[in-house]
Amino acid sequence: MQNWEKRLSCAEECSRCNNPLETKDRRILSVIDHQPICVDCKKEEEKRPDYEDASRQIMAQCMQETNKPYGDPASYCFHHFCPFKCSSAESFENKKAD
Repeated sequence: MQNWEKRLSCAEECSRCNNPLETKDRRILSVIDHQPICVDCKKEEEKRPDYEDASRQIMAQCMQETNKPYGDPASYCFHHFCPFKCSSAESFENKKAD
């Protein structure tokens, strides 16, 4: 989970539907595979019969691995439940690193 924020927060496309994600677009991490997805795909994910169990498992796993509560905005766990946007500075740094 190291450097997760840099790798995932500025993803350029939804890993589920492959639609492009612009800097201003909200994205969220899937509780199923921990990949960045668009808000529409998150809504579909929430309809899955295993979503509630997967959510509980990711919360427990994250809190154990990070030693932070899932509601901490600096936590990997938080971004499975609260959408976020890429800042232009983050996007620039990711492109420089490539």
